[in-house]
Amino acid sequence: MASLADRVRGNGRIAAGLLLNLLVSICIVFLNKWIYVHYGFPNMSLTLVHFVVTWLGLYVCQKLDIFAPKSLPPSKLLLLALSFCGFVVFTNLSLQNNTIGTYQLAKAMTTPVIIVIQTLCYKKTFSTKIRLTLIPITLGVILNSYYDVKFNFLGTVFAALGVLVTSLYQVWVGAKQHELQVNSMQLLYYQAPMSSAMLLIAVPFFEPVFAEGGIFGPWSVSALLMVLLSGVIAFMVNLSIYWIIGNTSPVTYNMFGHFKFCITLFGGYVLFKDPLSINQGLGMLCTLFGILAYTHFKLSEQEGSKKMTYDYWKAKCSKGDHKAKTSSESIILLVESGYKKLMLSENLQFLWVFSC
Repeated sequence: MASLADRVRGNGRIAAGLLLNLLVSICIVFLNKWIYVHYGFPNMSLTLVHFVVTWLGLYVCQKLDIFAPKSLPPSKLLLLALSFCGFVVFTNLSLQNNTIGTYQLAKAMTTPVIIVIQTLCYKKTFSTKIRLTLIPITLGVILNSYYDVKFNFLGTVFAALGVLVTSLYQVWVGAKQHELQVNSMQLLYYQAPMSSAMLLIAVPFFEPVFAEGGIFGPWSVSALLMVLLSGVIAFMVNLSIYWIIGNTSPVTYNMFGHFKFCITLFGGYVLFKDPLSINQGLGMLCTLFGILAYTHFKLSEQEGSKKMTYDYWKAKCSKGDHKAKTSSESIILLVESGYKKLMLSENLQFLWVFSC
């Protein structure tokens, strides 16, 4: 009976975590769009607020022993911190200048671009099935953009730059985590203040500071509260993603991400009255199909690789003595732990790609 009660409590915590992530992930997109549309708050300044709140939130987390910080050389993080600024700023500019539908679908192009970068620059190979899923993703994005009545050149440029810089950032994040042997929260703990300092220097060159429309301009109390709330919610998205990946399976995380993707698209047309043509709808369905297919094949390949490693060490267990068995069982646990860390490194840092 106690075990049943424990399972119920555990499932309740997972359900609560998923619900929290759903609410904050959808809320951050709509809230940022609301701030741009109704208050005209400057983009880079809003990003700066997000970075500062994220760093403060991570500082509190490490004080509460949610994660352990690791000393890292700043010189090895400069390029990563700069690209972090670029991908968030350009992605937010895309949200500011495009409809939510176009903004969401444009972010889906990150996957094809990452595959191209890893193939050309890192000589990484991908299966034919994975490569074929890029066709419906790309075709759907093109269909939506072509038939978007609010299509504008500037928004397209920002979306393209956002996809390119985001893809580079994600590739570099994976490389840095492997090089420095850190998890996503440890890396972000050092990135956030460095990126904040970079934006603090850059903001005066691109946006007013104390004049009307600047970060320290004469804003209403409601505008300031909305901006602060946006920063807090952005941090909660990051934290909740980390918790979900650590407490559920990769399949749960990815399927839940697709559900949020659909809800965000639907909410954009309801809340902001964005026009939607049949051809745009077909483009969205095409992209969603490609994303689902990519997720299915990617997870299948990861599970297959994990199973092969398990089978190898289980065979070792059955043939060896007690000492060999104990050693092999320890390695199996390490494989499982490493697999979980792989999912964290592949998913947590994609904060503004699928969740926002």
